[in-house]
Amino acid sequence: MAAPLLANLSESLGSPEPAVRLMLSILIGYPCALVYRKYLFYQTATVINLFHAISGLALAAFNFGPQIYHSAVCVLVQFLMMRLMGRTVTTVLSSFTFQMVYLLAGYYYTATEEYDIKWTMPHCVLTLKLVGLSFDYYDGGKEPSELSAEQKKSALPSVPSLLEVCGFSYFYGGFLVGPQFTLRSYQKLLAGELTDSPGKPPNSVTPAMKRFALGFLCLTIYTIFSPYYPDSYFLTDEFEAQPFWYRCVFVLIWAKVILYKYVSCWVIAEGVCILSGLGYNGVVDGEHRWDACANMKVWVFETAPLFGGTISSFNINTNAWVARHVFKRLKFLGNKTLSHVTTLLFLTVWHGLHSGYLLCFSMEFFIITVERQALALVKDSPLLTKLANSPLYPLIYLVQQFFHWLFMGYPLVPFCLFTFDKWLKVYTSIYFCGHVFFLVAYLAMPHLRKALVPKKERSEIKQD
Repeated sequence: MAAPLLANLSESLGSPEPAVRLMLSILIGYPCALVYRKYLFYQTATVINLFHAISGLALAAFNFGPQIYHSAVCVLVQFLMMRLMGRTVTTVLSSFTFQMVYLLAGYYYTATEEYDIKWTMPHCVLTLKLVGLSFDYYDGGKEPSELSAEQKKSALPSVPSLLEVCGFSYFYGGFLVGPQFTLRSYQKLLAGELTDSPGKPPNSVTPAMKRFALGFLCLTIYTIFSPYYPDSYFLTDEFEAQPFWYRCVFVLIWAKVILYKYVSCWVIAEGVCILSGLGYNGVVDGEHRWDACANMKVWVFETAPLFGGTISSFNINTNAWVARHVFKRLKFLGNKTLSHVTTLLFLTVWHGLHSGYLLCFSMEFFIITVERQALALVKDSPLLTKLANSPLYPLIYLVQQFFHWLFMGYPLVPFCLFTFDKWLKVYTSIYFCGHVFFLVAYLAMPHLRKALVPKKERSEIKQD
């Protein structure tokens, strides 16, 4: 009975059935959170864990059928490694290796040349969650003086039970599309500590509904405009026949529209976390904050004129996870640039095996490097500083935003088209303009510094 209904709904919305199932599953998180608030908030951790595990498994089965065994195997193996190996480096390395190899094997055997919603999509979220769990368990065995403030918050004092790991892994607010959160945060949820009213369910309905409304608005924008800006258009003869300026503008608008697909899912899922209480982030400046599970800063994402600002406002919790468990733990390399490159390489592999991911993240590194050099140039040059603070800045801002989103869309092309033959065709049609622009900017930067920065104030750009 459900299959024909879903097929009809999918047809009426003009969306693939797996996408409809996914969005319905994210939305089902809201009634699940309401059930938890009304009937389970005062129950024992065992009862709450059972509810979270069963509801999450049900959603997984609704989307992926018998393929839920993949996640179940990884959760069980992760628990056994912690239980049997203890708080050792071997546990961390074994967890990292097993979970990543399992994920990459899944990519290898299920990959197509299209974006498909299959079991590997939530599994990449689960992989980070389980690897992070091994790090946090390992940190719990260290002396407090050896840990950073961030590590102290997430370190686990004891090995969790299998039921607790299942509840944590399958929590309906984060299993399918994220966000990432630590087991310590989840344990606080179980203990009823994540609330603005001690001993009572949190007053989080209003902030949750605000995120739902914002997410629904983003979903509406994507649903309306995505048919006019499909990925497939890049590969048509019609696209190649368009003027160069049109092709560039299409890349810009396409990037804005395509990203709403991710923004809408993350913001709606964040609302589920807020409603349950997991999004509670304490009191700041006398106000209760609900952004602990925020994966998007939508206003910053829309208005930031810099690549760094957009990247920092997008997929926040995943970026924080990678910074905490990869970048900062590579401190022993003694080189921030090398740590940055290694971190981006990890993100590349984590996303998948297509060449488009490698090109996307290598372009990100190059773009951010050039942007940092440009910001240092503006800061050190009296002329450029004066211009940036002049009445002309609104005009400069508009121009900056145009180039910002044009070159945000540029690395997204291989990210979304995946394969070498596809993204090469598109880049050839726009004359590799992004590569040329940033290469010229990179090579010109030292000369611009000599011309625009007074000799006495000239300084070498520090490599971050």
